[in-house]
Amino acid sequence: MMSKYRFRTLALEVVMIGVAVVFLLPVYILVSLSFKSAQEINAGGLGPPADLYLMNYPEAWEGASMGAAFSNSMAITVASLVLLVVLGSSAAYYLARVKSGLSHGSYLLFLAGIVLPFQLALVPLYRMVQDAGLLGTFTSMIVFYVGLQMPLTIFLYAGFTRALPAEYGEAALVDGASHLQSFARITFPLLRPITGTVVILNGVFIWNDFLTPLLYLNGSGNETLPVVIYAFVGQYQAEWGLVFAAVVLAALPMLVVFLALQRYMIRGFASGLKG
Repeated sequence: MMSKYRFRTLALEVVMIGVAVVFLLPVYILVSLSFKSAQEINAGGLGPPADLYLMNYPEAWEGASMGAAFSNSMAITVASLVLLVVLGSSAAYYLARVKSGLSHGSYLLFLAGIVLPFQLALVPLYRMVQDAGLLGTFTSMIVFYVGLQMPLTIFLYAGFTRALPAEYGEAALVDGASHLQSFARITFPLLRPITGTVVILNGVFIWNDFLTPLLYLNGSGNETLPVVIYAFVGQYQAEWGLVFAAVVLAALPMLVVFLALQRYMIRGFASGLKG
């Protein structure tokens, strides 16, 4: 029995190591090539760089005009996340706590929004944004992302809220607090683990989205990092060191956010499973 258990454990560990290698190998290649000169890259080989060539990073930052694009991506992502957290958590609180046909039907509609591919609405929304005079503005992108990611946000918050004891909020109501005060002072602080999950999932999607900014912001001067890097690749397709350095720079902010919030994300998933 013990040998069978050890064999299953060993087999599982081998599979997990294989999966880790599959995911980490492209990251290693990306980072390694970003520190190589053009001559070393052209010489071939996937080994570590013989000498760290750091000039790829400042040249990529300047050549791709990443400073302005970084600010654009940051403004759109932060504004969208703030609205998603505030509106999504409050809406989920109502849907999870109020037992009525309206709340149940609204929740089902939000679930349908998760299933439907957003690409179906890109062209009609483009016409609406164009008619409203918002094409090429941050407002169009923020409204788009908030509407697109709200179903997933409400789904996550509602599931976590149902797992919380309702007595906490009810005690505040008995003491004279309003529903808004009860939510803001009692319930929302308890949602911190799932808020970390919401920020990571939505933040990574918004930060890395390429198609929507390409349609709505292209040529406006408000392009985000994925659009700028796409144009940079076309301009410097032979300079792979610069291209990979630009990709690494674009990925760093979300990596920092993930490392900072990963404990909340794990706690959110664990609490959801217990609930």
